[in-house]
Amino acid sequence: MHSAVFLIEFGAIILGLGLLGRVAGRLKFSPIPLYLLAGLAFGNGGLLPLGASEEFVAIGAEIGVILLLLMLGLEYTASDLVSNLKTQYPAGLVDFGLNAVPGAVAALLMGWGPVAAVVLAGVTWISSSGVIAKVMGDLGRLGNRETPVILSILVLEDLAMAVYLPIVTALLAGVSLAAGSLTLAIALGVAGAVLFVAVRYGRVISRFVSSDDPEKLLLVVLGLTLLVAGLAQQLQVSAAVGAFLVGIALSGEVAEGTHTLLSPLRDLFAAVFFVFFGLHTDPASIPPVILPALALALVTACTKVATGHWAARRAGVGVKGRWRAGGTLVARGEFSIVIAGLAVTAGIEPGLGPLATAYVLILVIVGPLTARYTEPLAVYLTGRRARPRPLLAAVPSPAKSPEGVSENVPEQDQDPAGRA
Repeated sequence: MHSAVFLIEFGAIILGLGLLGRVAGRLKFSPIPLYLLAGLAFGNGGLLPLGASEEFVAIGAEIGVILLLLMLGLEYTASDLVSNLKTQYPAGLVDFGLNAVPGAVAALLMGWGPVAAVVLAGVTWISSSGVIAKVMGDLGRLGNRETPVILSILVLEDLAMAVYLPIVTALLAGVSLAAGSLTLAIALGVAGAVLFVAVRYGRVISRFVSSDDPEKLLLVVLGLTLLVAGLAQQLQVSAAVGAFLVGIALSGEVAEGTHTLLSPLRDLFAAVFFVFFGLHTDPASIPPVILPALALALVTACTKVATGHWAARRAGVGVKGRWRAGGTLVARGEFSIVIAGLAVTAGIEPGLGPLATAYVLILVIVGPLTARYTEPLAVYLTGRRARPRPLLAAVPSPAKSPEGVSENVPEQDQDPAGRA
């Protein structure tokens, strides 16, 4: 009887997620807010709380986080990461300063203490790589000049997770300074060792994992990822970081084949993860934090736009591309929920989970809109400000000033492909 109830509940969850995904696809929107709302509806205090399948959903959610980070690691090679660290680290520092500080300040103003401040700083800092990649593809901007800048910032954020997550894990566990320092040292050592091995012996690793049989490739990569993630967690390093480093170590045809094979599994378990987070958030706890969430979303949306604009300007991108870069980076999603989920599991602050849920819901909806409309809105507003006043008297020449210098020459803002 118990197994029958489990199958009914879990089958209903998967079917419901599929239907919600279709609705999001029709609306050309990210399904993440719908998954979160589904979790709120079936969690504690929701319309129909789950029972038999909750434990399995928890395991599926953990696998979902591991697959999200693995697939993200597959997008980059070790040499790309090293190159980005050398050339784009100033943008990463600006990104951290402008977007992590508001979250930390908000937590302290609400009286939540330093540990919650570190957690909320991570929630507001990290952009959603999944949502942003999908939006850029939908808008046809993958070949734009600002796209490498956006990807560099996302890569630096992902690398920072390898340091940030062990720190947060240690703080949430309440370990001593010495134990926390040891955990961080282990995390940095493991990350550095994996990057070194990936740069020097990436081809050897990929050749060992490679197989012409999709079934064998899937089993080897998935088994290796779960094994490394488990060992990382046993060493007090985040399992998600271990999966991310496995993805970096794989390259070439193996990475492409793995990406194709694991994409459906990632989508399935990632959806389960978002539902699981919603399950552990009482819907009645969200209204009290909706105003702080709105204020924090407004502030950090503006700081992300400023981050992208500054980084694109530093890279020599034109004015329109700077605004597009800033607007594209606004969306928060899976990483913010992962970080908040650690705090919710540790039980450090009851209001942190609801605030993070409301915050992500707002920005995962607003993010695609800012990506699409920030640039035309900025051009419209700056164009109105720069509109010349009507001439009341004759001037020597409409095209030149008295000194003979041409005026009102429009700024060229095109990439080599002619795309504005």
